[in-house]
Amino acid sequence: MDTTRNTRPRILIIYTGGTIGMIEDPATATLRPFNFNHLIDNVPKIKMLDFDIEHTQFDPPIDSSNIKPEHWQEIAQAIGKNYDRFDGFVVLHGTDTMAYTASALSFMLENLRKPVIITGSQLPIGEVRTDGEENLITALQIAAAIDPVNGEPMVQEVAILFENYLWRGNRSTKMSADNFNAFKSNNYPSLAKIGLSIHFSPDALWRVHDRLPLKVHTGLSNDVIIVYMHPGMTESSLRRQLNTPGLKGVVLKTYGAGNGPDFPWFLDAIRQTVERGVVVINVTQCVNGGVHQKRYATGHQLAEAGVISGHDMTTEAALTKMMFLFGMGLSPIQVSRCLRHPICGEMTI
Repeated sequence: MDTTRNTRPRILIIYTGGTIGMIEDPATATLRPFNFNHLIDNVPKIKMLDFDIEHTQFDPPIDSSNIKPEHWQEIAQAIGKNYDRFDGFVVLHGTDTMAYTASALSFMLENLRKPVIITGSQLPIGEVRTDGEENLITALQIAAAIDPVNGEPMVQEVAILFENYLWRGNRSTKMSADNFNAFKSNNYPSLAKIGLSIHFSPDALWRVHDRLPLKVHTGLSNDVIIVYMHPGMTESSLRRQLNTPGLKGVVLKTYGAGNGPDFPWFLDAIRQTVERGVVVINVTQCVNGGVHQKRYATGHQLAEAGVISGHDMTTEAALTKMMFLFGMGLSPIQVSRCLRHPICGEMTI
C-alpha cells in the first residue's frame, strides 16, 4: 500500500523515558533514563527520513514503573497543544506500563483523527542488538502514513507499535518480558503487520465519522483498584480491599468466563460493595476470550449481585476507562451505563 504524501510530514516525538533511552550507570551496572539527545544520536537513520521532526520530553525522563495519571495528563496536553501543528505523534515510553498509558490516552483524546503511536524497546538504543532503532523508525513511518484513497492519516487512533505489529492501544497487553514481540492484542486483530513493507488492515482501523475538534480530557480518578481473585482468598483480605476509603470502582479479575466462588461471604461482600455505590466490573484473568457471566452459575451470581460484564476488555482498558469516567464527574449509575458500551473500540459486545 502506498503511504506517501506530497508534503513533508510533521511529527512530534514525546519522549517520556523507558528502556529505549536508558544507559548503564557505571556505579551500579543498572539502567537509568537518559535524555533525548542521547537517543537520537544513536539513531542516525532518522536523518534519512524526509520528515520535519520535533520533540519534547519529560524532565526528567522516567522509568515507566513510576508512571502516574499526572504523566498521562502531561502527554495528552502535549498532544492537544500541538495537535494542529503536526500530522502525527510518536510517544516513546517504557514497556512495563505502556498498555496502561495507551489505554488511558485512547479515552482522554476524544475525536482523535491523527496517529498517536506509542513505542519503546526491550534493549536500550545504544546496545548493538537493540530493537529500539527499528521500532522508532517504523513508528515515525506509521505516524506519517496517509490513506492513498482520501489523503487522511492511515491511523487515527492510539496504537502500540512493537517489532512486527501495530496493535490498538486499548486492546494491548505486554505479553513478554524477554521477547522483542513483547505486546499483543489477544482479542482484536493487528492494525498493521510490518515486514519488508507496512501492510495495514483497513477493516481493523478505528475511524471517527463525526468531524468534531479534538477534545482533551484530563480529569482522572485514582479511586479505582484491581482485585485479583485467587484460591485461598479470605473474607478479611477481600473486605479490606473493598473497604478502601473513598473507593469508587473495582476491576474484579475473575476466573475463566467471569466466574468466582459461590461462597456466601464472597457474594455478600461483592453485593454490599455494589449497594453502597461502588462500581464493580468483571474482567477475566485469561489472556484470550472474555467474560460471559450467564454461562456458569457462579458468574450469573456475580451478575445478580450487580457486577458489570467487562466482555473482552483488557485489565488495562477496564481500569483506565473507569478512572476516565469517574474523572469526568459522572455518577456511579452513569459510569455503569458507560462501561456497558465501547467508547473507542476497547471491547466487543
